[in-house]
Amino acid sequence: MVRGAVVLGASGLVGQRLQQRLANHPMFEVRALAGSARTAGRTPSDLDWGLEGQAPDLNLPPVLDVQDPALIETLHGLGVTWAFSAVPSDVASALELRLIDGGIRVCSNASAHRRRTDVPLIVADLNPHHLRVRPEGEVLHACATNCTLIPLLMPYLALHRAFGVVSYHATSEQARSGAGYGLLRGEVPLTPDIPGEAEKTMAELAWVTGRLAAGRIEPVSIDGRMRCQRVDEADGHIVDVVFELAQPVALSDVNAALDAFAPHPDAVGLPSAPLKPLMRVEGSVRREVHMWADGLGFPTEANPATDLQAGMAVVVGDVQMEGPSRVRLRSLSHNTVRGAAGGVVLLAELASTQWS
Repeated sequence: MVRGAVVLGASGLVGQRLQQRLANHPMFEVRALAGSARTAGRTPSDLDWGLEGQAPDLNLPPVLDVQDPALIETLHGLGVTWAFSAVPSDVASALELRLIDGGIRVCSNASAHRRRTDVPLIVADLNPHHLRVRPEGEVLHACATNCTLIPLLMPYLALHRAFGVVSYHATSEQARSGAGYGLLRGEVPLTPDIPGEAEKTMAELAWVTGRLAAGRIEPVSIDGRMRCQRVDEADGHIVDVVFELAQPVALSDVNAALDAFAPHPDAVGLPSAPLKPLMRVEGSVRREVHMWADGLGFPTEANPATDLQAGMAVVVGDVQMEGPSRVRLRSLSHNTVRGAAGGVVLLAELASTQWS
């Protein structure tokens, strides 16, 4: 069954990445775009396209206004039952609740409702069980995580499951696209510091790895430190991280644990789910080589509109021992694909198997 969908965020970077990845999707059909008053009423073809390749030919009505009181009624008339949210958090805070009250399922990239005990925060191939946070009733609302979390989370889980992680110390190198088109296009100056990013990422790590109890998710306590900084690269977030493990290990065992890391069975076979969500390479991770990792290899000319698994795998390299139980590595994720739009689409694919 193909589900009618609206993308919230018609002209933003993540909103356009969502349009790209949904244009040929086997489970969802984009039937509307919605945006701010600045874009409302414009035809989708009139909007500036900022991603690689051509804008998808979606043959849609004019962009809807997210503040229109008749928005829900209009969406129902178009057969929309799912919303992919990429609007600013101050807009998403009320808008997403309006949609849910109107019976539309919401999968969100916005941070407005992350870390609410009744709204699951999901990395679909790692903690899909959190979608069952409310066993007494249907959940229609779920959030994907901060894009910086993904290259930290994958190796953390691989090593924690194998050996136990006592603590971590991470530094991020985040691409310009993580701040949207303004910084990507050079319209605003690049500044290295990203206020609040480290605290948000560390909190979401504790949340995603937390315990599921009836009606709530309980974050775990993780000893960690993190510094987040912006670098002058177009795409790709890299995290340099040192893990202190609970036991002495050999480098060969660390590599084996990273190589063995597998997705949760609930996500296997979903259109956007890579066969291996974590790929280890000998030597260094390199944006120009590893950005579009798909779980099997490293395509260099992937089409994100049709190759739904391209860019969805995290790549780990520079793995080394700094002590008997201390591991350093570097981890790369495509921030607007795996970390943002692709993560939301994968979440929706998973949710479609559990939400009626």
